[in-house]
Formats: sequence, structure tokens, C-alpha cells
Amino acid sequence: MSTRLVDAGVNLSNHQFDDRHAAVIQRAEAAGVTQMLLIGCDLQSSHDSLQLAKQFNLLCTAGVHPHDAKTATEALESELSALVNHAQVVAIGECGLDYNRDFSPRDVQRSVLRRQLALAETLNMPVYLHERDASEDMFQILADYNVRGVLHCFTGDASALQNYLALGPYIGVTGWVCDERRGEQLQALVPDIPLERLLIETDAPFLLPRTIKPKPKSRRNEPQYLTYVCQQIADLKGCEFTEVAKQTTLNFQTLFTTKG
Repeated sequence: MSTRLVDAGVNLSNHQFDDRHAAVIQRAEAAGVTQMLLIGCDLQSSHDSLQLAKQFNLLCTAGVHPHDAKTATEALESELSALVNHAQVVAIGECGLDYNRDFSPRDVQRSVLRRQLALAETLNMPVYLHERDASEDMFQILADYNVRGVLHCFTGDASALQNYLALGPYIGVTGWVCDERRGEQLQALVPDIPLERLLIETDAPFLLPRTIKPKPKSRRNEPQYLTYVCQQIADLKGCEFTEVAKQTTLNFQTLFTTKG
């Protein structure tokens, strides 16, 4: 496949990929996925993602997910700043709010998100954002900072989409859009997301697209399956696969490949 794709969110440090990294990247490249952003969800996975990014010439983030906000210490800013000194680290995150699982207390989630947004603002770095069932608090907090970034794995409603588009972040769409059971709302909203504001991601090893035929033996998602996300978006928008691929690749480069 000559069309280049960029996977804007891969959890390559997840244990499901242990001892499989090279093969996973090889399969991705064969499918046209020529770059990917490896996600840090806590300090350990941020370090692990950085090492993988160095090994395979990829890009990564460094941050603390709202699930892990309760583990953040007073040294968070200095620890993240040290990671950002490496050229492969191009964003702060995954950070945000998750009121669906509430694995960390909500006040702690908000505090740790604010600390990471402030750091990103100081460093002029993009942010990689997570939000579930917390859009109102997220809007209020984001409005207090001058940051750019992406709202990863968008699954909100029409009102949330319009608010995020007004605030400025790119909208990340995953294999959720390929799910005929729970992805109907997202499918209906895809035509309202301007291509110039869209990023595509697998969130591998999670969210295996349900449009893959024949169905893979393993339920482990991989970057090679980004093609199914791209095709589904093209179908929903009534445009060509190549148009979605080219614009989302350009969007990724615009957001992540130039440090402030």
C-alpha cells in the first residue's frame, strides 16, 4: 500500500505486546502505517514508551492517565520534564478525566490534569487528552490554559464534539467507530468532524475494529488495523480512503513533529 498512515495512539508498552514489538511494527509498515505515537499512561509506561520509540524510530508521549492520577507525587513535573528532554517525546499525556471508572478520586484527577496542562503550557508542548463522562469539567479546565493537542478516542455526544471543536484540540477517532453496537453515536458525528481537525488511532491493543473480515483469531488490536478505522471514516464522510489518510497524516505532523 503506497498511502501513508499515522497511528496517533498505540499502547506499545502494554504487556500484550511483550516480545512482539518488532513483528507488530513490521506488520504495521506492511499495511502502510509508517509512524505511530506510543502512549505513556504513568511514569513507568512513559519510560518504557520512550525506550521503544528510541529503538524503533517512533514518537511517544509522557504523562499520567486519570486512572493513575492517585500515584502522582510532588516530583511529577520534574519527572515529566526530564522525559520531555528526549527528542522522541512530543506531547504531555495521556492526561485527563475519567468519571466512568473513577479509579482515582475526581478531585485528584482534576488536580493532576491541571498540573500537566500547566507544564505543557510552560514547555509549549501539545497534550494528549483522555475524557470519559467528564466533559463539562474538562471544558472548564481546558479553558484556563493555552494548550494545543488531541482529544484521544472521542466517544462523546454532539454537544461535547462542538465544545471540543470550539476549544481547539484535534479529535482522535479509534476503532470505536467500527463498532455497530456501541459506535452508532460516533458514526453519526463523524461527518461533523472536519478532516482538518481529525486524527486516527488504534489505541492498540484495545478496541479491535469489528469490521475486520475475516475476524482475527486474536482479540489483540494492532497498528496494522488502522486501515479499517480510516476506511470507516472515509465511508461515513463519503470521501476516498486516500483523502482521509493524507489529511490525518498532515494533521499529525502539524501537531506533533514540531516542538515549541
